[in-house]
Amino acid sequence: MENCCGLVSDKNMPVPLKSISVELKVQDHVGTITSSLQYVNEEERSLEAVFVFPLPADAAVCHFSAKIGDQEIVAEVQDKQKARDQYDDAVSSGQQAFLLEESDESSDVFKLTVGCLSPGQTATITIVYVTELVIQADHSLRFCLPAVLNPRYKPADLVAGGASQVTPVCGGIPYTLSLNVDVMSSNPISKVESSCTLDPLVFLNSDHTQAKVNLSPGHMFDKDVELFLYYKNTHQPTAVVEAGVTTAQSGSLMKDPVVMISLYPEFPAEVMSSLSSRGEFVFVVDRSGSMDCMMHNGNGAQMRIESAKDTLLLLLKSLPMGCYFNIYGFGSNFESFFPQSVVYTEDTMEEALKRVKDIKADMGGTEILQPLKHIYSQPCYPDHPRQLFMFTDGEVWNTKEVLDLVKSHAFSHRCFSFGIGEGASTALITGMAREGSGHAQFISGVDRMQPKVMQSLRFALQPAVENISVKWDVPEGVTVDMLSPPINVLFQGQRALIYAQLKGESSGGSAGTVMVKYSLKDQAVTNNLTFNLKPAEDTGLSIHRLAARTVIRCLEQEERAGGADVEEIKKRIVDLSVQAGVSSVHTAFIGVNKDSRETVTGPLLQRTIPTQPMFAMCAMSGPMMGCAMSAPMPMMRCGVSQSASIPMPQRLMTVPMRCDDAVPQLAHFGAMPCALASNDEECESDEALNEAEPEPQKDSLMQLVSLQKASGCWELNTTLAHVIGSTEDEVTKQKPAQVDQKVWATVLALIWLHAYKKDDEVEWQFVAMKAASWIRSQKVGDLSQCVRAGNVLLKCHVTEDTLGI
Repeated sequence: MENCCGLVSDKNMPVPLKSISVELKVQDHVGTITSSLQYVNEEERSLEAVFVFPLPADAAVCHFSAKIGDQEIVAEVQDKQKARDQYDDAVSSGQQAFLLEESDESSDVFKLTVGCLSPGQTATITIVYVTELVIQADHSLRFCLPAVLNPRYKPADLVAGGASQVTPVCGGIPYTLSLNVDVMSSNPISKVESSCTLDPLVFLNSDHTQAKVNLSPGHMFDKDVELFLYYKNTHQPTAVVEAGVTTAQSGSLMKDPVVMISLYPEFPAEVMSSLSSRGEFVFVVDRSGSMDCMMHNGNGAQMRIESAKDTLLLLLKSLPMGCYFNIYGFGSNFESFFPQSVVYTEDTMEEALKRVKDIKADMGGTEILQPLKHIYSQPCYPDHPRQLFMFTDGEVWNTKEVLDLVKSHAFSHRCFSFGIGEGASTALITGMAREGSGHAQFISGVDRMQPKVMQSLRFALQPAVENISVKWDVPEGVTVDMLSPPINVLFQGQRALIYAQLKGESSGGSAGTVMVKYSLKDQAVTNNLTFNLKPAEDTGLSIHRLAARTVIRCLEQEERAGGADVEEIKKRIVDLSVQAGVSSVHTAFIGVNKDSRETVTGPLLQRTIPTQPMFAMCAMSGPMMGCAMSAPMPMMRCGVSQSASIPMPQRLMTVPMRCDDAVPQLAHFGAMPCALASNDEECESDEALNEAEPEPQKDSLMQLVSLQKASGCWELNTTLAHVIGSTEDEVTKQKPAQVDQKVWATVLALIWLHAYKKDDEVEWQFVAMKAASWIRSQKVGDLSQCVRAGNVLLKCHVTEDTLGI
């Protein structure tokens, strides 16, 4: 029986993509990635193959070529429809052709079509793109090579009308990945870490500003590859000026020098010492079927929905008294805990916590647009800026519509987005944060959700920066054209990137200055950076291409907003895309081998190359079993999207399936080894897999946090005593005379956090701040004696100053 998605040939042979090799060159904050994909046609007839794959959402694809034997065909950028027509003409006449295009639905998905490969013929496809590396909470720079492309959820009524071009196929990944990394930095390189196994880092010079490292051999490309680069002085502002192309048209972006500014605002200490107690906090949690998957495949992994529930507990305990909050769950529909946001009190917090305990991944598909529309329709509370926290592991078919909606309400809220698990859409997650003036986080591999969410809460509690302006001071004869959109948000310690085109010639000076001015709690602040106008060496055109990509994305959004000049905007997009040689939604890379021609008899075989869906440890029980088995499932064919009924497989895999939403992802049993067995072992029986597992022990930190009151205090009881490793009798006997029981319990909780959970401080920092504030409000006579007694009981040495009381 054939696999339901046609991932094997009619002779049950593997798909023809054999390997992927990647070269990553990092220069400071910018990465240039060269990916080579090798295909072999093992069929007896000419073959046409399709490979749908993810790239970072903000990447600029700038080169595409194919090598067949000794001949290399370099593709050029054209209007997308013209490129498609040229490809169809070439393939129909027996010529070899290659087409690379960005999905109409999402900017982080590309489709590569390889046409007319003769039997036994090998083709090596090379794709080059540039991307900005993202700053992490620990000051590292993150590079992600996405391997996983989760299905883009599409409502059933829309699936019937045509399949999504970004819906991946089911099946395993039969190819391996090699990755070589070269790093150059103006600051010394401290280390390079990865979610995968790396060979040792090799420094190439004495000052450690150049290094190389490789991914260890034999890596199966079945999960995202993350690299974290650590530089000394990562947060130092920098400027890079890149020379233009001498042969480019005068006055064009590619002709003139382009400067990329990386700024790191430092807010006054007195402002940062007191975080805002105001705000409306709206937490929006994905409850689609796929949230019943494991966070990762390692030991001790939580289900995604359980990790989200723990995170909601931590968030609810960390909110300041007097703010407003609400919690939404969404899937195919949505619901909220309260009709509208309510004031944060002990009663409303407890009511919300009870409902959090009952949350399940039982709401079907992934429809983000409707809950967002409902939230935005709610009136805002004066002097309580709205902060939206979005948690999802899914991808949606209407990503660009979602981003446009977020952008249209950017004046009334900030959006903090979290991509959960492998394969979360970078276009959706980073786009929502960018358009909503917030911050994006990805939780993958063995990452814990809580630390990253609490970092974003710190950003949300920072006072809003207002009246942001960027001014330039350059020598006479030089003018500056800003290419980046206006800066809408600044966070302490976070990077702001600015691209600008430098026109004219300097009549004297060789340096320029950029000044970023803003207001923060009625204080005027200025950050200055002076830079050399002389272009740097060895930068290639990466800065120009990223700048062009920035302008193209702004124009695409302007086009979607509509208006009388839509055709003119489209023309500008195509012209800039062709001029800069970077991808856009309206262009494609087309390459044709005009020297190769063979007679084609009958239709070409059409093969879809698998891009890994998220199969990791997702049991097909519970809500998944309730899915309608008659729903049509999209199937990819070259140049055609169609729906096909799903043939019932001989046996359904019960473990490594994506429980995604309203359209079940089915696979033939032999398509992919079970996640709980080796390739050579038979999977366990359904009965064994469905046996109830013992309830995991609750983490002691989360136990302590769950006991805190909304005001910040703890009550003295048996449960608290147990968490801190004592009994209620011992805790009561050690309590100093004249000290209130709540004060004593709260001091003990604070001491325990600082003494035994110091490494997790980012998670409990706001819990502790509330507790310290509450203790100070009680006006206790002799806190020193209370702290000394607490240290004796808990066998530690934490000072009063450390506790902040």
